[in-house]
Amino acid sequence: MKHDQVMSALYDTHAQAERAVEELQASGYDMKRLSIVGQEYHTEEKVVGYYNLGDRMLSWGSTGAFWGSIWSLLFGSAFFLVPGVGPLLIAGPFVVALVAAFEGAVVGGTVSALAGALASIGIPENSVLEYETEIKAGKFLLLAHGTAAEVVRAREILGVGELAIA
Repeated sequence: MKHDQVMSALYDTHAQAERAVEELQASGYDMKRLSIVGQEYHTEEKVVGYYNLGDRMLSWGSTGAFWGSIWSLLFGSAFFLVPGVGPLLIAGPFVVALVAAFEGAVVGGTVSALAGALASIGIPENSVLEYETEIKAGKFLLLAHGTAAEVVRAREILGVGELAIA
């Protein structure tokens, strides 16, 4: 999952994250190069499972409608219980980085699999810690993978974001 660069942006709500994905889609951004990571702590009803049937994702819980629409737009999906972080729903190519962090030596005793995966795609250490904290607090992280020109374009479309070299 190595691309030249990654643009990252945090969103407070799933509605904001979904709008960002829709804006990128409308502009012609390659949906196979977008990832989103999040969980929903601010609801009483949690996702307890999901399954992916081709281009449809079905889940149980209050965030099912959001994740269902995201799964239909992005390529690849996963649900993990990450030690130190909690339950994570992930869509897009970042799934590969997280799986590699679980399987490989990326994860040490002091860093979570999420932090290791973010670092492995070039996110700076100070941002890795911030993103992990914000995701634990219920925010959503959008990652646009691609060439330098593609991620700069994504950043311009959204008017937000931080660039990282992978």
